[in-house]
Amino acid sequence: MAKEKTFITCDGNYAAAYAAYMFSEHAAIYPITPSSTMAELVDEWAAFGKKNIFGQTVKVTEMQSEGGAAGAVHGSLQAGALTTTFTASQGLLLMIPNMYKIAGEMLPTVFHVSARALAAQALSIFGDHQDVMACRQTGFAMLASSSVQEAMDLGAVAHLSTIKSSIPFVHFFDGFRTSHEIQKIELLDPEDLKKMVSEKSLAKFRERALNPNKPVTRGTAQNPDVYFQAREASNPYYTSVPDIVARYMGEISELTGRHYLPFDYYGDPNAKNIIIATGSKPKMPPIDGIDLPHVLTSTEMLSLKAVPERLAIIGAGVIGMEFASVMNAFGCKVTVIEFLKECLPAIDGDIAKRLRKAMERKGVEFIMQAAVKRITPSTI
Repeated sequence: MAKEKTFITCDGNYAAAYAAYMFSEHAAIYPITPSSTMAELVDEWAAFGKKNIFGQTVKVTEMQSEGGAAGAVHGSLQAGALTTTFTASQGLLLMIPNMYKIAGEMLPTVFHVSARALAAQALSIFGDHQDVMACRQTGFAMLASSSVQEAMDLGAVAHLSTIKSSIPFVHFFDGFRTSHEIQKIELLDPEDLKKMVSEKSLAKFRERALNPNKPVTRGTAQNPDVYFQAREASNPYYTSVPDIVARYMGEISELTGRHYLPFDYYGDPNAKNIIIATGSKPKMPPIDGIDLPHVLTSTEMLSLKAVPERLAIIGAGVIGMEFASVMNAFGCKVTVIEFLKECLPAIDGDIAKRLRKAMERKGVEFIMQAAVKRITPSTI
C-alpha cells in the first residue's frame, strides 16, 4: 500500500532548513537577513531534541561572525562530522577563504544561501544573486531552487550529492522571493531520505577524519610542481557531479512524483540563442480557471502595457502586498484576497496589521480568511 503523504504550510527557509537538519550532525551558524530563520529553526529543533535521519540531535554552534561559522564548518568537517551552515550576502563573502579550503580538501558539505544583493554604494536586502555569483570560483558546486517545494527537494539532492561526490555544494534560492514565500508543500519522509544516502561514500568521508591514532599531514605549503598536480587530480570528481545530481534528482522524482532535471527548457525547440537563468518562478495554485487569459503571474504583471482599472490579487504575502501598493499608487482599484487571518503571515503581527490598515486608508480592499475556488470569465 502506498505511504500516505504528509503536507505542511511553510516558507522556503523552513523547507531548506528541514533538508539541512535531516542530513547534518553539526550546524555552525551566524544570522544574516534573509537567511536567519533557517539557523533559528535548526537551533529550535535541536533544543527540542528533534532527530535527523541518523537518529541524532544536531549540535548547533553559534559563532561571532560568518567567517567564524565557516571556520567552524571547516574544522568540523575535518573531524568527520556532516556539517552545514546558512548565510547570505556579505556573510557568504566572509566565508570564501574557508570555501576554498573545504573545496580543495574535498569535504562534503552544503551551504544554504537565501541569495541577496551585496552592499555596494549602500546596503540592500533585495533578493539578487550577487553573493552566490561571487563564489563561482571557489570550487563549490551550485544548485538553485525556484520554489518552496524545490527548496526542500533540491536541498536534499544537494546533501545526497555532496556525500556521494565529495564536492561541497552551495544550495541557493531567492532571498525573500522564495525564502519568505509561504506554500503548502509535501514533507519528505526521513526514512525515505536515509535509504538514499551512499553508505560507502559516507564511510570514506569518516575514514578521512582527523584521528590521533592515524596522524596525517594537512595544510602544507607546496611548490607549483606538486600543487597543480593535486588541483588537476580533483577534475574527475567534478566531472562526475552532473551525473550524480541527475541521479538523485531522479530518485527524488520517483519518490515524490515531481519531475526534476539539472536543467529545464522552456521555448522553441529550434532556438539558436538560449538564456540560462536561475532563480524563482511563479507557482500556479490549483484553482479552476487559473489559465484564463486575464489571470496574470507576478512575472506577467511586470510586462503590462497599461494600468488596469481593477485588480484582484490572490494572496497577501510579500509579493502580493508589494503589487497591491504599487498598482494602487497608479490609480488601480485593488482587492487583496487572503486565506489566512492576517496579511504577511511571516512578518510580525502588529506590523502586518498596521500595514494593512494603512493600505486600506489608501483605498486597497482586503478580503481575509477567504479561499478562491474558481475563476470564471464573468468574474474577471
